[in-house]
Amino acid sequence: MLIKRLPSWILPERAATDEGIYLNRRKFMTNSSLMIGGAALTLAGCSDQSSDGSDAVISQSASTSDFVDPTMDLYPAKRNDAYQIEQALTDETVNSTYNNFYEFGSHKQISKAAQALNIRPWTVKIDGMVEKEMELDIDALIRSMQLEERLYRHRCVEAWSMTIPWTGFAFKDLIAKAKPLSGAKYIRMETFQDPSVATGQKQTWYPWPYVEGVTMEEASNDLAFLVTGAYGKPAAKQFGAPLRLALPWKYGFKSIKSIVRFTFTDKQPVSFWEKLAAREYGFWANVNPEVDHPRWSQATERVLGTGDRIPTKIFNGYGEQVAHLYKDLDLPKTVLYR
Repeated sequence: MLIKRLPSWILPERAATDEGIYLNRRKFMTNSSLMIGGAALTLAGCSDQSSDGSDAVISQSASTSDFVDPTMDLYPAKRNDAYQIEQALTDETVNSTYNNFYEFGSHKQISKAAQALNIRPWTVKIDGMVEKEMELDIDALIRSMQLEERLYRHRCVEAWSMTIPWTGFAFKDLIAKAKPLSGAKYIRMETFQDPSVATGQKQTWYPWPYVEGVTMEEASNDLAFLVTGAYGKPAAKQFGAPLRLALPWKYGFKSIKSIVRFTFTDKQPVSFWEKLAAREYGFWANVNPEVDHPRWSQATERVLGTGDRIPTKIFNGYGEQVAHLYKDLDLPKTVLYR
């Protein structure tokens, strides 16, 4: 008898949260006694603050300009059932009002401020070690890809977590479009820079624009996902619209938002947080409960929207899919973090 063995992170369909539940924008109130705090550098892209649910869910269409996304007709996309999670999905109200976006402030409640971001027109530049450099209109790029929905965990370096229904396309599909040269080893990504609307970018002690990088092997992994939507519709601006990255086995600060540039290179990129504090926020940033942050434990995480604290899993539970990417690295255990 043939027995099909599923990866450890896949959940039976009966255990997944029904799509109708998370599409319903139900009001969610968190425990008001949770503490809010942390200095800007401690936040490192995700502080352990708590939203009180006072802000309504803010989508792009709720902005003052009444913006309607030109790709709205593509949502909701079909769910890819190969990507499941064991926890219930984080309520959209929690996720929409508890966001890191340092361009709009070094705190969590930036959802209203982020509506100032103009996401059309928007172009994505592909350059560096590619056959031909190009600049792509975001709507044309999105429509050229096969969108799908995936349920992913998200683990912050500050020891909290979410579970999110992302919509987008595989990073490897963008790589195929870019046609990189054989010598390309890394992809450097860059977000927008416009301090006239993103007031956080007026803070000159930060090395703007936000930059992140991954290896070609990481970007080509099946899990690497370029996000265009969430919760069955185009991504809200505070999520990193119109294009962001989701790397579920890495700490959240690696998942760069509002991307405008992909540069293929043979040199390892130096990221935004690495420039600020390389000892704490290094290039690899893979989730590892056995390697603590210099100032706190990574052994457990707080699940947003529930208050539950659960054990953290190596590679955030995606080890079967990504552990092989790091087996040949002749580095100490801390390679999984720094």
